[in-house]
Amino acid sequence: MKRYRASIRTTGFTLIELLTALLILSALALMCYRGLGAVLDARDKVERETDKWRRVAGFFGRFERDVLLAAPRAVRTSSGSAAAWLGRPAGTPEPVVEFSRFASSGGTDTPRRLGYRLNDNRQIELWLWPGLDVATDASAARYPVLEDVSAFEVQYLNADLVWSYVWPESRLSQPLPRAVRLRVLLGSGEELVRVFALIT
Repeated sequence: MKRYRASIRTTGFTLIELLTALLILSALALMCYRGLGAVLDARDKVERETDKWRRVAGFFGRFERDVLLAAPRAVRTSSGSAAAWLGRPAGTPEPVVEFSRFASSGGTDTPRRLGYRLNDNRQIELWLWPGLDVATDASAARYPVLEDVSAFEVQYLNADLVWSYVWPESRLSQPLPRAVRLRVLLGSGEELVRVFALIT
């Protein structure tokens, strides 16, 4: 009997050993949980950044497509006529840049007048009129195309290769500038400058 009891005592774990094992397993579980949390946080941040840059690329792609279709055609308005390309200083309630655009070769849209401006909600808006010549009661449909924007500036390159914030500079100016330079300051601090050449 004594020998049997002694063999049982040597084959089990003590309370200290069990508590030590539980402590080690708890520490490992905590480290795994924190590591998984860091991985999930990093994934969410990458997804947000990817989405932001996808929207920025989409905006610049749309603007470039519109600029390449720019038409040197003045339009009739309720107050008379408007130049083919209008560049206004920032801070006006009207679009900072407004111009006529031909239809795309795919036939998915029609010739129309459009514009871009930064609204009070820090969004760049696309203004779309129903056609080129604006009727008296026609108003532009407005669509936000880029959000969280702190600044939106447009400059125009004239025939003397000088940048200007207003277009046309004079009555003798060409219908379209030679190039357009966009400066977009995002709310997250990134400054983006792009130059688009016009087919004149």
